[in-house]
Amino acid sequence: MSAVDNITNLSKYLVTIPPSKFSVLTMIFLSFATGAIAGYLEPQVSLFDSIVYGGSAGFLIFGITSIMDGAITQPLINSMEGRRYMKMKHSMFISLITMVLVAMVYVIGSLISTFTVYSYIIDALILGCALAFGLRTFIIWGTSNIGAVRSILVSTIQPILILSMVVVLVFLTSISTNIGPFSIIIVALKGIVAGLIIIIAIYSFILVIESPIRRNLGVGGLELLSLFIAQYSEGSKAMEKLFEDMGEPIDTLVGLVSFKGKNGIKGLFISPCVHPGPVGTIGGGNMPTQLANSLETFAMVSHGPSTHDFNPVSSREICKIKKVIENALNEMEYSKKASPFIRVGSEDAKLGVQYFGDDLLILATFAPMGFDDIDFGVGLSLIKAAQGHTKAENVVLVDCHNSFKGESGRVLPGNPEVFQLLDAIEKLEKTEEKEFKMGCASDPIPELEKNSGVGQSGVKVMVLDVNGQKTAYILMDANNMVIGFRDEILDAVQKTGVDCAEVMTTDTHFVNTLSGGHNPLGTKERDLIIEKITESVQNALNDLEPVMAGAKMMKVSNINTLGPTHATELVTTISSIVAVSRIVAPLIFVLALIFVFIWIFYWTF
Repeated sequence: MSAVDNITNLSKYLVTIPPSKFSVLTMIFLSFATGAIAGYLEPQVSLFDSIVYGGSAGFLIFGITSIMDGAITQPLINSMEGRRYMKMKHSMFISLITMVLVAMVYVIGSLISTFTVYSYIIDALILGCALAFGLRTFIIWGTSNIGAVRSILVSTIQPILILSMVVVLVFLTSISTNIGPFSIIIVALKGIVAGLIIIIAIYSFILVIESPIRRNLGVGGLELLSLFIAQYSEGSKAMEKLFEDMGEPIDTLVGLVSFKGKNGIKGLFISPCVHPGPVGTIGGGNMPTQLANSLETFAMVSHGPSTHDFNPVSSREICKIKKVIENALNEMEYSKKASPFIRVGSEDAKLGVQYFGDDLLILATFAPMGFDDIDFGVGLSLIKAAQGHTKAENVVLVDCHNSFKGESGRVLPGNPEVFQLLDAIEKLEKTEEKEFKMGCASDPIPELEKNSGVGQSGVKVMVLDVNGQKTAYILMDANNMVIGFRDEILDAVQKTGVDCAEVMTTDTHFVNTLSGGHNPLGTKERDLIIEKITESVQNALNDLEPVMAGAKMMKVSNINTLGPTHATELVTTISSIVAVSRIVAPLIFVLALIFVFIWIFYWTF
């Protein structure tokens, strides 16, 4: 598994936060149930009393205090300096999680106390509050970006409220609990020292992971984490500022095929050698949709040869691509003729090829074998090889990106797949060209959300009819597709009456904000996706009209990207920290837990 895969897989630990109402209702139910269970564990307590009195006590100790904590924490954090994105649902969910932690320790302490002479219930409550304090500190410090001291102060709210409620119930009311008498001073002392031990452990761990990130990337690890979570949960683009500071300017290529009908430009087929990443809407994550929507005509933005090294640092960089395309359209020379669509291959490499006058469009795939991004250097060598072999003036190369294998499937210089592609290029032959027609259609597929692997552009289709041979160019706004799904789509499309077809994905990383990171097309809703594709192909067939075509391969200068140096540094640094954390974190926190446990349960006054 590659370093990028290791990092991407971390997103499986991210969850979608439920609404505040869900968290509040859950806290009410679980707190009442916790009190009832603890009360029932007491000897000589009836079921009725455990439910009524025990449940009421549990609701007051855990439910009311945690709901209050959630209501206080959100506006308090948002009033402090830092990134103000916390919503009430986030605050309530944190309170719910930590309340469940305290309640579990409390119930375990109550259970153990039924078999022992000494009551461990108040000590279990102190331990639960200490653990909740540590978890809250780690979450708030890592996500709110308000600093260590403020995070610690905010994190004390829930434990203080819970222990204060216990004091009130035991000493100032007649409500019965299973806690029994205790010394307020001793409880406070145990809680404070336990909290200090946990703070030292958290600070030590943060120190371990912060230093290499700040040294290599110039940004703190917790800041990076908070920026990522803000993007994941709210679509924030604050991370772009960090990437802009790290960015490297590059020169790259953009391929363009323009089709002009009787009413002007009918459609554009674009292949930018710029990677649509890194994730969500950050940088070029949603570039295929943003670029297509910025143009005044139907546009299909496919995936040109590029890897994560070529991720734009900001969505503003997409404007540079748009400007180059618009300039090229003003100078475009068109041909009324096109060749039939042909396929050539060598071993696993397959090329779909179509000539437009002196220009050439190449679709590259290894399907059904799995593969991922084709490196820009590899793509450039293929373009030059095709120009030398066919004498084509412009060669537009597309990485079909249609058979998912993950980062390990990247086609890099020196890989056997490179030579397979070059051998396939040697088999290209130009066939007779004739006048042709083109039709296009699109469907954003609003029925499907990004958890189905479909981005905002849905499906776009362009059908070319050359002397009766109908070829469908199908582009899904997705990040690759499940191995074998391409063949299912092609089989279904053949029934519409087309003779040839290829299905591609844009490699949009808009769909990669989901848990687990990778979200290839075809994991869900396969039948509906195929239905929408075939409908779009039929609509494109109905839209056929005579056109001319022109192609250009243009250079785009000074696009700020992560670059090979920083992209590699970012991935390797985070990957190494994850590996170290898996060793250091258990060591630090288990040791801290042992000290806290001994202090609370075995230290006598």
